[in-house]
Amino acid sequence: MNQSTHHHDHSGDAEPTLAEMREALTAGFGDARYAGSDRVWSGRANQRLVEQVADLTPGTALEVACGEGADAVWLATQGWQVTAVDVSEVALAKVAEHAEEAGVGERLRLGFYDALTDERPVPRKRFDLVTVSFLHVPEPDFARIYAGIASAVAVGGRLLVTAHHPHDVESGVRRPHGPGLLFDPARVLTALGADDAQPGPWEVEVAAVQEREQVVGGEAVVVHDTVVRLRRRA
Repeated sequence: MNQSTHHHDHSGDAEPTLAEMREALTAGFGDARYAGSDRVWSGRANQRLVEQVADLTPGTALEVACGEGADAVWLATQGWQVTAVDVSEVALAKVAEHAEEAGVGERLRLGFYDALTDERPVPRKRFDLVTVSFLHVPEPDFARIYAGIASAVAVGGRLLVTAHHPHDVESGVRRPHGPGLLFDPARVLTALGADDAQPGPWEVEVAAVQEREQVVGGEAVVVHDTVVRLRRRA
């Protein structure tokens, strides 16, 4: 599909300020968002998660910024023991409901996580898989937040990061999210010290920009995802 034929002009949209971007990560904002409708998201697992987890042996998993829990519930159905964390208690209540509906309530635990203030998503515990999808935080906060998330990965375990790539704002497919809010794989690698030639704590298994089709504004367009999968060496 030729993406240029589905260009959406968001040039008149004002970019959020740093304060507004941080406000969008708070419990009050999240609770209002998830209380506003029965389902904010589709209820289907993230395509990139499904692709990247296919070759992994189920173990313990942490789903960060889980929202309504589609990814967490899907992981549980695949045999993972899942901990799902989010800043919104309203969203977490929906996760519990969806897990029971899917018959995997016993495989899923819930926890509160505030990316702006908490050092780690789950204190004193590490997981075989830590996955975080579309958690876009202000660039000044990025390294600290993602280092905290990465610290939850056990030795031999994986970190999977999926995000919207800035190309889609530049091309007009997505509206402006705020300066530096969307990111490419290099930002993740740099923040975690996985971008140099010397052996470090991470083996880079995937660091790519991948295309997929998505309906945006009622039209099917090609969008671009940042996908990073790292394995912790030590």
